[in-house]
Amino acid sequence: MRTIVLNKSNIVNLDNNSSFVYRFPSSVKFENDYIALSQIQLYYSWYNVSSQLNNNKFSYTWLIGSTLTTFEIVIPDGLYEFETLNEYLQFEMIKNGTFLQNESQDNVYYIEIILNASRYSVQINTYNFPTALPTNYTTPSNFVGFPTSTFNPQIIIKSKFNEILGFDLITTDLNQNNSYVVPANQNLIQKLNTTISYISTIAPNIQPNNNLLLSLSNIDNVYASPTSILYSIGTNGAQFGGLINETPTTYAFAKLIPGTYNEIRVNLYGPNLQPIKILDPNITMIFVLKNINDLY
Repeated sequence: MRTIVLNKSNIVNLDNNSSFVYRFPSSVKFENDYIALSQIQLYYSWYNVSSQLNNNKFSYTWLIGSTLTTFEIVIPDGLYEFETLNEYLQFEMIKNGTFLQNESQDNVYYIEIILNASRYSVQINTYNFPTALPTNYTTPSNFVGFPTSTFNPQIIIKSKFNEILGFDLITTDLNQNNSYVVPANQNLIQKLNTTISYISTIAPNIQPNNNLLLSLSNIDNVYASPTSILYSIGTNGAQFGGLINETPTTYAFAKLIPGTYNEIRVNLYGPNLQPIKILDPNITMIFVLKNINDLY
């Protein structure tokens, strides 16, 4: 059995740290040879929300006087849970002056994104905003002003970000008189007095890249599409920044395409075969090669 090792010195795309080239000391002829992954070690260091994934934008509307204003939100690249997504929404609402403060000087927000664990869903709640300051409440220094009529803020879920939250509709349809027109594909809506709650319609996908596909340029895996896919690597329960150590219990050999080669190219992709950006380049991969005579 022969082995080859790839590590950070083999990375050829330093921006993404997910493309590798192993160059043989001299050209090698493969005839009836097979290759399998023996071990891979890498750190869980890729984002679930980013500009590269195009899933980092949403917006909300706010009635200022009689003018409806849309506040666009661009989420910084990062790894987020639903709680931290809600925290970033609150951060933007503080920055935009679209909140109030109660008698305890706690901030009061009129939109929230929460996890509804019992429904395996994400729930978005919107609350009715008043036309005048409630008793014992105060306004922040950058307050945008009261509306001429009460309203529930409207949250607009952009394409790709809707997959994170689990909504199969792109834009929610909340109008400004506290009524809700239920879209054809949405039947999980509740309205209690002036509070409107709506629940995701498909399973939320907080980490679109919950596993990586390992692609090898020199194989012809007839049962895979594309035929270069050799292995799938999961996060194995690792926390962000934690070590992923994948060691197959049984080698899954794939046939190397016959020919003479001076290099092997390896790429790591997301589940949809999109490029993946891995922050930590400390990656080690070990492959084993066997000839057909060794296999039998």
